[in-house]
Amino acid sequence: MRRITYREALREALREEMRRDPTVFLLGEDIGRYWGGAFKVTEGLAEEFGDERVRDTPISESAIIGVAVGAAITGMRPVAEIMFGDLTALAMDQIANQAAKLRYMFGGQVKVPLVIRTPFGGGVNIAAHHSQCLEAWFMHVPGLYVAVPSTPYDAKGLLKSAIRGNNPVIFCEHKLLYPFEGEVPEEDYTIPFGVADVKREGEDVTVVATLYMVHKALKAAETLAKEGISVEVVDPRTLTPLDKKTIVNSVKKTGRLVVVSEDCKTAGVTAEIAAIVAEEAIDYLDAPIRRVAEPDTPIPFSPPLEQYVIPDEKAIIRAVKEIA
Repeated sequence: MRRITYREALREALREEMRRDPTVFLLGEDIGRYWGGAFKVTEGLAEEFGDERVRDTPISESAIIGVAVGAAITGMRPVAEIMFGDLTALAMDQIANQAAKLRYMFGGQVKVPLVIRTPFGGGVNIAAHHSQCLEAWFMHVPGLYVAVPSTPYDAKGLLKSAIRGNNPVIFCEHKLLYPFEGEVPEEDYTIPFGVADVKREGEDVTVVATLYMVHKALKAAETLAKEGISVEVVDPRTLTPLDKKTIVNSVKKTGRLVVVSEDCKTAGVTAEIAAIVAEEAIDYLDAPIRRVAEPDTPIPFSPPLEQYVIPDEKAIIRAVKEIA
C-alpha cells in the first residue's frame, strides 16, 4: 500500500469530499492560493476549486466560526480552519454556545454539519499561546464531536466522516504529525466515530494514548517488550464519542492501565478515561491507574523547558514499570 504524509492524507480527504459534494467549502486565515494554510494542508485546493470554495478570511476567529455556523444551518458543509488550536478561545461562544447547541435548542429542526480543523500540541518552540492541547475543553461541551487522529490513515478516514456527518466536529491535528508518513489506501473509505483502534496487542499493561502520544507509547512499548513487559496500546481516535468498550475490555485483559495525553493533567483527557475505567472496570484492576500528562503549567518557549513538560517515552516507561 502507498505511503503518504498526515498532511497529504488530510488534503486528499478535503479534495475528494469537495469533488463529491458541491456544498463543501473551506474557510480560514491564509488557506488560499497564496499560502495554502499555515501547515500547507490546503495547498493547491484554491487553484482547483476557486476562491469561492477556498475562502481566505480576515484575522478573526469569531467571524470564521460565526460564518461557518450560519452556512452550516442553511445547507452548506463548511470546513473551517483555525490556524492554532489555542485560538479557538477567541471563538468559544460561536463553538460552545451556538454550533454545539443549535440542533438541540431548535428541537432537531436544524443540523450543523460543521468541521473545525485546528492544530494542537507543542514541540516546535512557539510558546504558551500556540502550543496547548485543549481537547478536554471540547469534550466538556454536549453537542460537539471531538476527533484526535494519530496516523495518516485515521486522519483521512475520520475527516471524511466528519465532513459527511450532520454534527459539529472539532478535528484536532498535532503539529508534529503533519510530516508523519503512513499507509493510506487509494480507494474511498471512512472511519466511524466512536471506534477505537488497538495499535499494538499486549498482555500485561494497557496504555491508552492520543494524537502524537500514540507514537511515543508505541516506542515505549517496543522498549518494554525487550524487558519482558507486554504493552497493549489503544488509540481512541475520537474522544467524543469515546469507545469505552474497547478501553474497558483491554483493561479487563491486562489488569493495568496507563493513560497518556499531552494536555494538562488536572481535569484533562487522562482524568476522564481513568474515571471511566474506575467506574466500569475497577474490579479487574491489579494496580492503581497511572496518568502521564503535562504538569499544570503554560508551555514554555525555552526548548529545554518545553521538552521537560511534554510527556516522553521515559515517562511512559516509568509509569508502566510502577504498576507492572
